[in-house]
Amino acid sequence: MTLDLTDAERLAHLDLDQLKQLVGLVEYDTATDPFPVTGWDAVVWAVGNATQAAHFYQSAFGMDLVAYSGPETGNRDHHAYVMESGAVRFVLKGGVDPDSPILDHHRAHGDGVIDIALEVPDVDTCIDHARTQGATILEEPHDLTDEHGTVRIAAIAAYGETRHTLVDRSAYTGAYLPGYVERRSTYVRPADAPKRIFQALDHVVGNVEIGHMDEWVDFYNRIMGFTNMAEFIGDDIATEYSALMSKVVASGNHRVKFPLNEPAVGKRKSQIDEYLEFYRGPGAQHLALATNDILDTVDRLRAAGIQFLDTPESYYTDPELRERIGNVRVPIEELQKRGILVDRDEDGYLLQIFTKPIGDRPTVFFELIERHGSLGFGKGNFQALFEAIEREQALRGNF
Repeated sequence: MTLDLTDAERLAHLDLDQLKQLVGLVEYDTATDPFPVTGWDAVVWAVGNATQAAHFYQSAFGMDLVAYSGPETGNRDHHAYVMESGAVRFVLKGGVDPDSPILDHHRAHGDGVIDIALEVPDVDTCIDHARTQGATILEEPHDLTDEHGTVRIAAIAAYGETRHTLVDRSAYTGAYLPGYVERRSTYVRPADAPKRIFQALDHVVGNVEIGHMDEWVDFYNRIMGFTNMAEFIGDDIATEYSALMSKVVASGNHRVKFPLNEPAVGKRKSQIDEYLEFYRGPGAQHLALATNDILDTVDRLRAAGIQFLDTPESYYTDPELRERIGNVRVPIEELQKRGILVDRDEDGYLLQIFTKPIGDRPTVFFELIERHGSLGFGKGNFQALFEAIEREQALRGNF
C-alpha cells in the first residue's frame, strides 16, 4: 500500500495494518507508556484581532467555524473562535479586556501559537509522570463540565511561553469545551469549493535559542516519552551565509511530530535568528498542513491572496532533480508553475510548499504537504528552501 494521506471518510474502509501504514503509526501500546499521547487536540493562537482572523481562516484557508466563546457567553476576557478543517482544529483568541493575558502575549510576540494541545487517554497519569521528571505544571488536572459531558485537562510548560494542554474528551460530546457554544459560520463559500482543502496536521516546528535544541529534545524524550525520529546537522541545512540544526521527536504512535530547530553560527543571521528576534524568544515557527491535492490547495490559497516562497527555475531544470525523484503523480511542469517542491526517500516521495509569514512579523508561516510514502521532511529541498527564505530576509533587511 502506498502511504497517501487522504480524507477521513476513506479511513473507515481500511483494515488495521493499512491504517497504521497510512498515518505512520508504529506498534504502540498506551498501557506501557508513562505519558501516552494519542494525537493532536488543538492549536491555540493569540492574535491581534480574533474576529478578523476567524474570517481570514474561513475565506482563505477554507476552515469551518464550529464554536465560540466571548462576552456574549460570559467570557469577559477574550473572544475565542474554534475553526476546523478535517482533523485540524485551530482556536483563535483575541483579548477584549485591556488587561487580558492574551493581549500581553500578543504585545510581546505578535500573532503566534500559545498552546499545542494534545489528546491523551489519561491526563492524571501524564501529569504524575511529568512531575516526577521535573516538568513545570501550569494547570493541575481538573474537570470542565456542562450539559454535553466532561472534559479532563491539565497543562505543562514547553519552550518559551508555549504550553501543552493535555486533553481527555472521551466523555464529552460538545463542539469544543465547556464554556464554548456551538456557532456556525455565515460565510458563504464559492460554489466550486471542496469540503476542505487540507485534512490533517502533519507536524509543528519549534524554534529555540542556540545551544538549547538538545535540552528540548531531552524534554520530549524524558518527560513525554517521545522518540527521536530524524536529525539534520552540519551541511544538511546550510548555505554560504547561514545554517541551522534540527532534530525531530515523535510520540509513541508517530501521530504527533515536533521538529526542533536552533540556529548555527554563520556569516549572516539565519531564519531562526530572525524568528527569535522578532518573536522575542522561542516559539512555534511553522505548522505543516497535510492535503491530498496540493495543486488544488495551492491554487485556491493563491487565489485567496496567500503568498508563497518563490522557487527558482533552476530547481526544476536541474537534471539531478528528475533523476532523484523519479515518477510522481503530476508532471514536474505543473509543480514548477506553482513553485511546489518534491523530494523522495526510501519510503516514497512528498510534495511541499511554504507560505510567507502570515502576520506582520516575520515569524509564523505554514507548510502544505502531500505525502506518498515518504515519512521524511523534504531533506532534498532544504537547500532551495533555505535560499528562498534568505532572499525574503534580504528584502526585509534582516540579514
